[in-house]
Amino acid sequence: MADRSEKALVVLSGGQDSSTCLYWAMDRFGWQNVETITFDYGQRHRIELECAEKVAAHAGVSNVCLPIDTFAALGGDALTDAAIAVNSGPGDSAALPNTFVPGRNIIFLTFAAAYAYHREIRHIVTGVAQTDYSGYPDCREATIRAVQATLRLGMENDVEIHAPLMHLSKQETVELARDLGGLEAMALTHTCYNGTRPPCGKCAACELRAKGFAEAGIRDPLLAAS
Repeated sequence: MADRSEKALVVLSGGQDSSTCLYWAMDRFGWQNVETITFDYGQRHRIELECAEKVAAHAGVSNVCLPIDTFAALGGDALTDAAIAVNSGPGDSAALPNTFVPGRNIIFLTFAAAYAYHREIRHIVTGVAQTDYSGYPDCREATIRAVQATLRLGMENDVEIHAPLMHLSKQETVELARDLGGLEAMALTHTCYNGTRPPCGKCAACELRAKGFAEAGIRDPLLAAS
């Protein structure tokens, strides 16, 4: 158990997983020691920026949104290029889904670490997982450990990256949110890649979320509120 006098920064997208991680961080470090950071990277599902703000407010923690629109300038994926339709099948590169944004989590963690550095925050929390995920290589444990090592060397700082969902299934993630008292906040979250609310229910993100709630035997608060 971490020292509850230490501070933590949660990378909060406004989605189910990062919101669950917010409640994990508040349980571990104490809500008064937790801040959240959100990135506006030109994503198609921009509603998640508003959702992140609402989730943070609901939890009683601060939220800052940083603009990093270079991903939109790069294009080539369905989450930053409106001309590319979202699909759950392989994309054109390395058989990855076309919703894969190359380098996204690596960049997010780098900016988060830079933000945390000036605020003497050592712990960074991210909602990435290599179980029940979309095949993104920057969600794997090996990637996160490598990023942590790089940040420690490059900043001469003992930053620690926590990925509490790394080995959990979507069902276990739903159950964790429930156990931490974060289930109500799930009604404020957004997961759908198409950016629709109510969610489209057809994209890979929607299907994975529905699977988790169904297997946990819990009604998704987002659908109940829609």
